[in-house]
Amino acid sequence: MKILPVEKIREADAYTIANEPIADIELMERASGQLFRWITKRVDSSHRFFVFAGPGNNGGDGMALSRLLTDAGYKVNVYVVRYSDKTSDSFQKNWDRFEAVGKKMLHNLKENDPFPEVMEDDVVVDALFGSGLTRPVKDFPGEIIRQINQTPATKIAIDIPSGLFADTSSKETDGEIVRADYTLSFQFPKLTFLLPENNAFVGSWHVLDIGLHPDFIKSVPARNFYSTRQDVAMILKPRKKFSHKGTYGHALLIAGSYGKMGAAILAAHAALRSGVGLLHVHIPKVGYSIIQTALPEAMLSIDRYENYFSDIPELSMFNAIGVGPGLGMQHQSQMALKLLIQQYPRPMVMDADALNILAENKTWLAFLPAYSIFTPHPKEFERLAGKWKDDFERLKKQREFAEKYQLVVVLKGAYTSICTPRGDCYFNSTGNPGMATAGSGDVLTGILTSLLAQGYASVEAAVFGVYLHGLAGDIAVKRQGEEAMIAGDIIERLGKAFRKLY
Repeated sequence: MKILPVEKIREADAYTIANEPIADIELMERASGQLFRWITKRVDSSHRFFVFAGPGNNGGDGMALSRLLTDAGYKVNVYVVRYSDKTSDSFQKNWDRFEAVGKKMLHNLKENDPFPEVMEDDVVVDALFGSGLTRPVKDFPGEIIRQINQTPATKIAIDIPSGLFADTSSKETDGEIVRADYTLSFQFPKLTFLLPENNAFVGSWHVLDIGLHPDFIKSVPARNFYSTRQDVAMILKPRKKFSHKGTYGHALLIAGSYGKMGAAILAAHAALRSGVGLLHVHIPKVGYSIIQTALPEAMLSIDRYENYFSDIPELSMFNAIGVGPGLGMQHQSQMALKLLIQQYPRPMVMDADALNILAENKTWLAFLPAYSIFTPHPKEFERLAGKWKDDFERLKKQREFAEKYQLVVVLKGAYTSICTPRGDCYFNSTGNPGMATAGSGDVLTGILTSLLAQGYASVEAAVFGVYLHGLAGDIAVKRQGEEAMIAGDIIERLGKAFRKLY
């Protein structure tokens, strides 16, 4: 699914109006109908609604929704916040339509007017400002937002929480922003929804399909994407009847050190569960009996050193290499990683201590095989790329880092972002807070290494692997709950995750 900036969404609206064709007011009616259906599936008519509408098109959506709710027997109080004397044509038409409805509760709210008493069981709908906002909300409308936030009611934002910028950071602004429990976005998610700094404002967001013209959606260029099940299922390569273990690649994992052999087990187990045909694990001598006992399906390459990684095996037989889980930062390990970079020509997966070693030896980055996959968490990425002041700048750094070094950079977290050497960025739609547990990243490294070995291209492997990892976590959380989940639970649900994609 494409994530479009505000100006492109406006173009999509205009194209739809001109080419469907459909009148602007009827497109708004279509949108309000989707709002109405989403809300009435979840909220019954015993709850009062307080709709705060601005004089623009976002307010027009709120007015149209209010009419539909009133017609359906809901008690709706509409407060038009008159922060401007100007109104949009669509707003005015919906004002007129709502005025014609019996049992209406329509109020103008001006500066210094008393704010209505809103109770915990009520629902507040935010229709003050749309996604085209370009400056902080202060003064009278800012005071209204402040009072909305103080109410104990459930808050639903139409298209975007009022006061929040769609395509730039709101972190340093001194304006007010609605803190929504739910945000109902039209046709596309907004980029701002996917960044951690805005979670307190956006709440749980949902995309409502309002039927914007498919020709425009297909043709419009985009740099940001939201990976859905439909997108990822198209990547999956079904197995062939006459295939054999050699068909699905031979992977090498370089992982583990004294006290950290668990990371090697998790990564290797995940690689095997993700479909690789053959797997070697290169480990220090101390891990020999541990891996042989835990994973009889894996073959071993034993390092010359007892406790940590210090040399590399013959590399020509391997279709893909993953390196980093539990590796350690010893000098010999750093030199061995440098030798690996110099000798292996194909894309590799770099995680954990492999990334920390590269952060201390940044000149080596230029020699990495193109389209290698990096899987940092935010602190590891900060060591590689430097600090940022807000999440939009962090995304910019991630994109630039991927382009500069021709890497696929997977920045782990909620809505894990995947930036490619072309500058595209994919946000993942699966996963949950239960996956914030030790070893979850090692599991991802194993999955990605396995997919690379099976012949998936780097970007495909990253998008597919991150989605699969999150989907397995979503299956696991239903049984374990978020607090009790461990990394092994994710591995055990990989089979069911694959089946869901089929």
